[in-house]
Amino acid sequence: MDSSLLLIPGLAADHAMWRSQLAALSDYRPQVTDVATRHPSIPAMAAALLDEHPGELVLCGASMGGMIAMEAARQAPERIRGLALLGTNANPETEEMRVLRENAIALFEQGRVAEIIEPNVGLAFHPDNAQALAAEYLRFVLAAGAGQLIRQNRAVISRPDARLHLARLTCPVLVMCGEDDQLAPPGHSRQIAALCSNAKLVMVPRCGHMLTMEQPEFVNATLREWLSALP
Repeated sequence: MDSSLLLIPGLAADHAMWRSQLAALSDYRPQVTDVATRHPSIPAMAAALLDEHPGELVLCGASMGGMIAMEAARQAPERIRGLALLGTNANPETEEMRVLRENAIALFEQGRVAEIIEPNVGLAFHPDNAQALAAEYLRFVLAAGAGQLIRQNRAVISRPDARLHLARLTCPVLVMCGEDDQLAPPGHSRQIAALCSNAKLVMVPRCGHMLTMEQPEFVNATLREWLSALP
């Protein structure tokens, strides 16, 4: 594969969530982009990614990273050789979620990050995986800090409606979701797969939202099979 493989983290995440994939896909020379930490909106993040990585791209985005990947494909469809979308959502923000995020932002602005994040760690994982992975997840989310949490939540609130352009994509699209994802439930992934003309939908068993950490062997094998079949 001659294209650059870019891994795009989710909200408040970093390269740690891709640790297993960086090792398992090393022959594809994957890179983790940090555009989400430096720009205020999903379109600006996608534009920076395209600017910083010229040529053809294979984008693998998880959660908010999937939103960035879909927006990059809207901005430059001719440059996207493949999209892997993990546990993400093509819809614009709902009013209910906007209110929840705005309330959280108000507390982040008061420096009350741990007070919000720690009680909700369980929502990110399947119950079987939470105990083993919660500490690592908390480490990188708390390390992101209030400023990044505020900026990225605002970016997600104002994200574009990706449904409007997905049907025009012609590149292969891999859509993966944990069967027990509470933060981006499987219906969102089924919707994305139905909208894309060249999509493969894979549900990950015994898995919540953090599928790259929860079921790394399954995710890695699925990604390798998909990458090897790219035209």
